[in-house]
Amino acid sequence: MRKYNLPKEAYRLASIEIELLKMAGILGVILDLDNTIVSEDDRYLSPGAEAWIEEAKSAALKFYILSNGKRRYRVKYWSHRLDIPAINPAKKPFPCAFRKAIKHLRLKPKQVVVIGDSRHTDMLGAWFVGSPFIQVATLPHPFRWWEKLLGKRVQTPYPTDGELWDFHNSVYQ
Repeated sequence: MRKYNLPKEAYRLASIEIELLKMAGILGVILDLDNTIVSEDDRYLSPGAEAWIEEAKSAALKFYILSNGKRRYRVKYWSHRLDIPAINPAKKPFPCAFRKAIKHLRLKPKQVVVIGDSRHTDMLGAWFVGSPFIQVATLPHPFRWWEKLLGKRVQTPYPTDGELWDFHNSVYQ
Protein backbone atom coordinates (compact mmCIF):
# COMPACT_ATOMS: atom_id res chain seq x y z
CA MET A 1 0.00 0.00 0.00
CA ARG A 2 1.35 3.44 -0.94
CA LYS A 3 1.92 5.85 1.93
CA TYR A 4 0.58 9.36 1.38
CA ASN A 5 2.16 12.33 3.11
CA LEU A 6 0.05 15.17 4.42
CA PRO A 7 0.94 18.75 3.58
CA LYS A 8 2.46 20.73 6.45
CA GLU A 9 0.69 23.94 5.42
CA ALA A 10 -2.46 25.02 3.58
CA TYR A 11 -3.73 28.39 2.43
CA ARG A 12 -7.05 27.86 4.24
CA LEU A 13 -9.14 25.00 5.61
CA ALA A 14 -11.16 24.56 2.39
CA SER A 15 -7.97 24.11 0.35
CA ILE A 16 -7.06 20.85 2.15
CA GLU A 17 -7.90 17.85 -0.02
CA ILE A 18 -10.27 15.56 1.86
CA GLU A 19 -9.38 12.58 -0.33
CA LEU A 20 -5.69 13.09 0.49
CA LEU A 21 -6.52 13.01 4.21
CA LYS A 22 -8.37 9.73 3.73
CA MET A 23 -5.54 8.23 1.63
CA ALA A 24 -3.09 9.16 4.41
CA GLY A 25 -5.16 7.16 6.90
CA ILE A 26 -6.79 10.15 8.60
CA LEU A 27 -10.19 9.37 10.13
CA GLY A 28 -10.57 12.35 12.45
CA VAL A 29 -9.85 16.08 12.62
CA ILE A 30 -9.19 18.28 15.62
CA LEU A 31 -9.94 21.85 14.58
CA ASP A 32 -8.89 25.16 16.06
CA LEU A 33 -11.62 27.82 16.01
CA ASP A 34 -10.09 31.30 16.38
CA ASN A 35 -8.37 32.55 13.23
CA THR A 36 -8.75 29.14 11.58
CA ILE A 37 -12.54 29.07 11.00
CA VAL A 38 -13.54 32.56 12.13
CA SER A 39 -11.32 35.51 13.08
CA GLU A 40 -11.20 36.07 16.82
CA ASP A 41 -12.65 39.56 16.38
CA ASP A 42 -15.58 38.02 14.42
CA ARG A 43 -14.81 40.04 11.30
CA TYR A 44 -13.96 37.23 8.88
CA LEU A 45 -15.09 33.70 8.14
CA SER A 46 -12.66 31.38 6.36
CA PRO A 47 -14.06 31.01 2.81
CA GLY A 48 -15.62 27.60 2.24
CA ALA A 49 -14.87 26.31 5.74
CA GLU A 50 -18.42 25.26 6.60
CA ALA A 51 -18.98 23.52 3.25
CA TRP A 52 -15.58 21.78 3.59
CA ILE A 53 -16.51 20.48 7.06
CA GLU A 54 -19.85 19.14 5.74
CA GLU A 55 -18.11 17.47 2.80
CA ALA A 56 -15.52 15.92 5.14
CA LYS A 57 -18.29 14.63 7.42
CA SER A 58 -19.97 13.07 4.36
CA ALA A 59 -16.64 11.35 3.68
CA ALA A 60 -16.92 9.84 7.21
CA LEU A 61 -14.34 12.06 8.92
CA LYS A 62 -15.03 12.75 12.60
CA PHE A 63 -14.46 16.19 14.15
CA TYR A 64 -13.66 17.87 17.44
CA ILE A 65 -12.98 21.57 18.20
CA LEU A 66 -10.35 22.66 20.71
CA SER A 67 -10.34 26.36 21.54
CA ASN A 68 -8.38 28.56 23.91
CA GLY A 69 -10.80 31.42 23.22
CA LYS A 70 -11.86 33.44 26.24
CA ARG A 71 -15.44 34.00 25.06
CA ARG A 72 -17.12 30.66 25.72
CA TYR A 73 -20.41 31.70 24.09
CA ARG A 74 -18.56 31.90 20.75
CA VAL A 75 -17.24 28.37 21.06
CA LYS A 76 -20.71 27.13 22.07
CA TYR A 77 -22.23 28.95 19.10
CA TRP A 78 -19.77 27.46 16.58
CA SER A 79 -19.91 24.01 18.15
CA HIS A 80 -23.68 24.06 17.69
CA ARG A 81 -23.60 25.68 14.22
CA LEU A 82 -21.06 23.15 12.91
CA ASP A 83 -22.46 20.23 14.94
CA ILE A 84 -19.01 19.44 16.33
CA PRO A 85 -18.25 18.80 20.02
CA ALA A 86 -15.81 21.26 21.59
CA ILE A 87 -13.58 21.79 24.60
CA ASN A 88 -13.13 25.35 25.86
CA PRO A 89 -10.86 26.40 27.39
CA ALA A 90 -8.66 23.70 25.91
CA LYS A 91 -5.43 25.05 27.45
CA LYS A 92 -3.48 24.22 24.31
CA PRO A 93 -0.71 23.17 23.84
CA PHE A 94 -1.04 21.00 26.96
CA PRO A 95 -2.00 17.50 25.84
CA CYS A 96 -4.99 16.84 28.12
CA ALA A 97 -7.68 18.28 25.78
CA PHE A 98 -6.04 16.69 22.73
CA ARG A 99 -6.09 13.28 24.43
CA LYS A 100 -9.71 13.78 25.51
CA ALA A 101 -10.74 14.67 21.93
CA ILE A 102 -8.87 11.69 20.46
CA LYS A 103 -10.47 9.37 23.02
CA HIS A 104 -13.92 10.80 22.21
CA LEU A 105 -13.28 10.19 18.50
CA ARG A 106 -12.24 6.60 19.36
CA LEU A 107 -9.19 6.83 17.15
CA LYS A 108 -5.43 6.55 17.47
CA PRO A 109 -3.39 9.77 17.49
CA LYS A 110 -1.89 8.99 14.05
CA GLN A 111 -5.43 8.76 12.63
CA VAL A 112 -6.30 12.30 13.77
CA VAL A 113 -4.93 15.42 12.10
CA VAL A 114 -4.83 18.69 14.01
CA ILE A 115 -5.62 21.71 11.84
CA GLY A 116 -4.99 25.21 13.12
CA ASP A 117 -3.18 28.49 12.57
CA SER A 118 -0.82 28.41 15.52
CA ARG A 119 2.57 26.74 15.80
CA HIS A 120 2.87 27.32 19.54
CA THR A 121 -0.56 25.93 20.53
CA ASP A 122 -2.03 23.71 17.79
CA MET A 123 1.17 22.30 16.28
CA LEU A 124 2.91 21.82 19.61
CA GLY A 125 -0.17 20.12 21.09
CA ALA A 126 -0.37 17.78 18.09
CA TRP A 127 3.30 16.93 18.51
CA PHE A 128 2.82 16.19 22.24
CA VAL A 129 0.15 13.55 21.48
CA GLY A 130 1.72 12.15 18.29
CA SER A 131 -0.82 13.47 15.77
CA PRO A 132 0.00 15.00 12.39
CA PHE A 133 -0.57 18.73 11.96
CA ILE A 134 -1.55 21.05 9.11
CA GLN A 135 -1.06 24.79 9.60
CA VAL A 136 -3.46 27.13 7.82
CA ALA A 137 -2.76 30.82 7.30
CA THR A 138 -4.17 32.84 10.18
CA LEU A 139 -7.21 34.95 9.40
CA PRO A 140 -6.63 38.70 9.83
CA HIS A 141 -7.08 39.72 13.47
CA PRO A 142 -5.86 42.39 15.89
CA PHE A 143 -2.40 41.88 17.34
CA ARG A 144 -2.39 39.93 20.61
CA TRP A 145 -0.44 41.32 23.57
CA TRP A 146 2.47 38.92 23.07
CA GLU A 147 2.58 39.65 19.33
CA LYS A 148 2.91 43.34 20.21
CA LEU A 149 5.82 42.47 22.50
CA LEU A 150 7.54 40.47 19.75
CA GLY A 151 6.67 43.10 17.15
CA LYS A 152 5.45 40.43 14.73
CA ARG A 153 2.97 37.62 14.25
CA VAL A 154 4.11 34.07 14.93
CA GLN A 155 1.58 32.50 12.57
CA THR A 156 1.68 32.45 8.79
CA PRO A 157 -0.19 35.61 7.71
CA TYR A 158 -3.26 35.31 5.52
CA PRO A 159 -2.37 36.33 1.95
CA THR A 160 -3.31 39.94 1.22
CA ASP A 161 -4.73 38.89 -2.13
CA GLY A 162 -6.69 35.99 -0.58
CA GLU A 163 -10.47 35.90 -0.59
CA LEU A 164 -12.14 36.67 2.75
CA TRP A 165 -15.77 36.41 3.77
CA ASP A 166 -17.19 39.11 6.02
CA PHE A 167 -18.88 37.81 9.13
CA HIS A 168 -20.86 39.93 11.56
CA ASN A 169 -20.83 39.11 15.26
CA SER A 170 -24.52 40.00 15.67
CA VAL A 171 -25.31 36.30 15.19
CA TYR A 172 -24.36 35.68 18.84
CA GLN A 173 -27.11 37.93 20.13
